[in-house]
Amino acid sequence: MTEAPAPVIGVLALQGDVREHLVALAASDAVARPVRRPEELAEVDGLVIPGGESTTISKLAVLFGVMEPLRARVRAGMPVYGTCAGMIMLADKILDPRSGQETVGGIDMIVRRNAFGRQNESFEAAVDVDGVAGDPVEGVFIRAPWVESVGAETEVLAEHAGHIVAVRQGNALATSFHPELTGDHRVHGLFVDMVRANRTAESL
Repeated sequence: MTEAPAPVIGVLALQGDVREHLVALAASDAVARPVRRPEELAEVDGLVIPGGESTTISKLAVLFGVMEPLRARVRAGMPVYGTCAGMIMLADKILDPRSGQETVGGIDMIVRRNAFGRQNESFEAAVDVDGVAGDPVEGVFIRAPWVESVGAETEVLAEHAGHIVAVRQGNALATSFHPELTGDHRVHGLFVDMVRANRTAESL
């Protein structure tokens, strides 16, 4: 029996720490590609939305014509993982959006932008994440959001200082923190496993 080919996972390469996600995905046995345009999005099995500035990512996604195709694929069940600004992009509602800011949606949650403070208040913390075996994940929080509340179908995977910092709803995963900056690829491994499982289910 031949082994299934590695899943192809894109990183939305409009702004933010794209290279670090590409490295983490490749280390987790995925084929990693930058994605900027609809035709590139159509070729991947899953997508990571990186950290950066959520307002800028939102505006560039519209400008590059990728926002609506991305929304459609997320609604259709494509696995997607958002870190920091990517978490904001996956929220169905932002508590304090900038003017004209749009989201992809996909997770029934309300997110507060910059909730853990400004750039100079960035910090690292050990976070126990459900679904990630072994020691806690070292989370890097940079102008990080937190989740104010979640809907009934959204699973809380981790909390820090009394606030929700990791969630999953179906094929959508989001963290407030940046695991791609630590060299610990277990959260990316969790996402790659989600993509593999979804691809298997679609082939049945």
